[in-house]
Amino acid sequence: MGAADILPTPAAPAAQASHELGGRIADAIRAAGGWIGFDRYMAMALYEPALGYYASGSRKFGADGDFVTAPELSPLFGRCLAAQCAHWFDAAPAAVVEFGAGSGALAAQLLESLDALGSAPERYSIVELSAPLRARQRETLAARAPALAGRVEWLDALPERIEGVVVANEVLDAMPVRVFRWREGAVFERGVACAPQGGGFGFADWPADDAFAARVLAVLREAWAGVDEPVGDYVSEIGEQAQGWVATVARRLARGAMLLLDYGFPRAEYYHAHRSTGTLQCHYRHRVHDDPFVWPGLQDITAHVDFTAVSRAARAAGLQPLGYNSQARFLLDCGLLDRLAELPRDDARLWTKQAQAAQMLLSEAEMGELFKAIAFGRDVPDDAPGFATRDRRGALA
Repeated sequence: MGAADILPTPAAPAAQASHELGGRIADAIRAAGGWIGFDRYMAMALYEPALGYYASGSRKFGADGDFVTAPELSPLFGRCLAAQCAHWFDAAPAAVVEFGAGSGALAAQLLESLDALGSAPERYSIVELSAPLRARQRETLAARAPALAGRVEWLDALPERIEGVVVANEVLDAMPVRVFRWREGAVFERGVACAPQGGGFGFADWPADDAFAARVLAVLREAWAGVDEPVGDYVSEIGEQAQGWVATVARRLARGAMLLLDYGFPRAEYYHAHRSTGTLQCHYRHRVHDDPFVWPGLQDITAHVDFTAVSRAARAAGLQPLGYNSQARFLLDCGLLDRLAELPRDDARLWTKQAQAAQMLLSEAEMGELFKAIAFGRDVPDDAPGFATRDRRGALA
């Protein structure tokens, strides 16, 4: 029984849109000679105009969507990030550039919390190409931060020059990845082909080109240094687009800081010999599974982040590391428990809900350890409060 047999069936209009996107992907595969890299499939499934997961108008975030992000769980998340941003505003312009703003919940939380701290940004820029997401972000800001919504601008592209604080929560995991298969020293690139019977798509492995094979082998040799190599097949991913995005943003950050929060590992953990099936995950109606070919365009497809690669990309572009830690430790250092204690308790149900959300943000069994916070900067002090008590940046060397 596959994922398609146990997942909820979409409504007819959504199923039709998925079918149309599947036709476009099949056309791309045929035009390429019967095979495309998984990164191209993932890009079309997520970002194909009007039909891709992030390009359509379907609800993705929150209880009515496919997954819940930290800002959707609790405003305490945004209040903690605001404390960190306000600290950086002492050395950089009071401006925020947010990528992957989702529903707009984090933007609203940051604006309100920074205002309460006396550090309201002069400008809040959201880089967003999706018209449906822009519309939802406007609705959220108008409802939750109406007095500050006028400071928000939407951008179609990455600014040429950035001064202030860059924020990206759960952005890197949704960037297309190349998938490889290693077997006894030989490297294959795992791509996508049309299924021979019954329609749909399936994985297909081709011998990797020399450049990609060399890169894969270099990563694996570094990760496996001093340990036994796995026996049999080993499958994983290389996040080339995430690394390129970090490098590009880093080069354009003239003064300020970049704060990224996402799930992943340092390289030695990411490519551990026992993690032999990769990290690809799909999210559909709050169900997590591993089949990226179910309902193209209707489900999220993600891969964990290699934070060693992210750190190296930022440093190569001239940024200074400012910290790396678990999300739990970062939020605790930014005062999450103090902010929870400050919430009024006259509504016991509401306070209990926030306490439960805090537990999810902090628990090692939930988001606290798998999710990480990493920061870089240019011309700002290396004294970020979010990394004050335990900084793991040494694990990324």
